Amino acid sequence: MRTLPSCAPSAACRRRAARLAALRFHTADLTVDTAACELECGIGVVDISALVRGAVTASGVRNGVVTVRSMHTTTAVCVNEAETRLYSDIRAHLLALCPPQPTSRWLHNDIGLRDPPPNYTGSVAAWRAAEPINAHAHLAAMLVGSSESVPIADGALALGTWQSLLLLELDGPRRRTVALHVMGE
Repeated sequence: MRTLPSCAPSAACRRRAARLAALRFHTADLTVDTAACELECGIGVVDISALVRGAVTASGVRNGVVTVRSMHTTTAVCVNEAETRLYSDIRAHLLALCPPQPTSRWLHNDIGLRDPPPNYTGSVAAWRAAEPINAHAHLAAMLVGSSESVPIADGALALGTWQSLLLLELDGPRRRTVALHVMGE
């Protein structure tokens, strides 16, 4: 078994410990109602940059990183330009890659062959009646990804001129949760 050297007597170790003690850790959940965005086949884009900036400011972190993570399997998070024509292109591209299809193409959509999650307390029939046909949304979310990490410099998001944090709604409209984890000093 390997042991770590003792840091107590060294000035360098005391400085390192002081820097670690100065780190701040902050978490926040943002609620985004995607009914306000333009949807086509349930797909839309919401610029969440201002919400994330507000949470970073509230955290008090001046230099560090914020991780922005979707809490859903049918939404995605990305960094790109916040421009309405690009939003239309994003929707068209994702629909071309992962078109909504009836049960004939996507196995996930064959609700009659699926069981409810283990913690579901209602009847199987009630679950199947309420379960959406949304395999395309899960697949699109996998292609885009569920999180982004953005540096924080001097209290501001270190994004490029045309960059914004975007939440992609892929099965909406719904109320969505985006988790933020802010770390720094």
